[in-house]
Amino acid sequence: MGTTSSEALAIGIDIGGTGTKFGIVDRIGNVLFSGEMSTKKHQQVETFIDELHEHLIVLIDRCGGIGRIRGIGVGAPNGNYYSGTIEYAPNLPWKGIIPLSKLLSDKFQLPVKLTNDANAAAIGEMMYGAAQGMKDFIMITLGTGVGSGIVANGQLIYGHDGFAGELGHTIVIPDGRMHGGTGKKGSLESYASATGVRLTALELLEKSTERSLLHDADKENLDSKVVYDAAIKGDKLALEIFEFTGKILGLALANAVMFSSPEAIILFGGLTKAGDLILKPTREHMEENLIQIFQNKVKIIVSHLKESDAAILGASALVWEN
Repeated sequence: MGTTSSEALAIGIDIGGTGTKFGIVDRIGNVLFSGEMSTKKHQQVETFIDELHEHLIVLIDRCGGIGRIRGIGVGAPNGNYYSGTIEYAPNLPWKGIIPLSKLLSDKFQLPVKLTNDANAAAIGEMMYGAAQGMKDFIMITLGTGVGSGIVANGQLIYGHDGFAGELGHTIVIPDGRMHGGTGKKGSLESYASATGVRLTALELLEKSTERSLLHDADKENLDSKVVYDAAIKGDKLALEIFEFTGKILGLALANAVMFSSPEAIILFGGLTKAGDLILKPTREHMEENLIQIFQNKVKIIVSHLKESDAAILGASALVWEN
């Protein structure tokens, strides 16, 4: 990997609802060592931190000891950059406000920076990925939810309280689909996430009398991958699901473009694997909804960071920020 034994390194931690990924990263974005563990089995954050410490201490020793580590960066749902707390994260086992940065810095005796997972992805993209050299871009993560990080004038937008940039919770269809986690109706996340694709599939299947491979699928396991496999075979209903999803996403992206005029929108996460099935309708509907001054200016790019590394890279990039 070409690291010298004195070169400073950073720890990147990505906390997800199901699992947590962690790694040790050098200044140019090589993930030297990495691992993962379960988040959801830890009902108490203290036991989670104990296990994380056990895993990481082995990796720290492997790369020459704690003296080489500059700090720890963490990406987590509802992570607040200003206060270092995770606040009311609906998909984590720990409720309320968790002083995560303090708990980690006490345990490791290292400086800790925390932000939400999509902001971490945006910073990683700016430092190591498709957004290198860009001062204005929007990062959208399309996974089980829809996350976003907004960079304007080279700065990540945090807002006055540390929670800015929640495009996934903006309303795209007034009085639309109910979001289980927030209790709000018609948000982008309810439609353009992997969860949203599943719900769209179930809704359309109920209405449709047309022959479709999806009718044969087990409803319990009907997910975006099943829809994708059917669409690749030319299944009309599956193609309709992607078309509808792209329409909603394109509309939301048009609103975001008119708000901050980014150079590019970078898409990341599981749903991007559907390629043109999702990208084509998204681009078309974005352009269609833009006023003329913004048309044909904004690139939609799929992140080329390796998904398994991207979250760790993004979190570790926080350490190198000024």
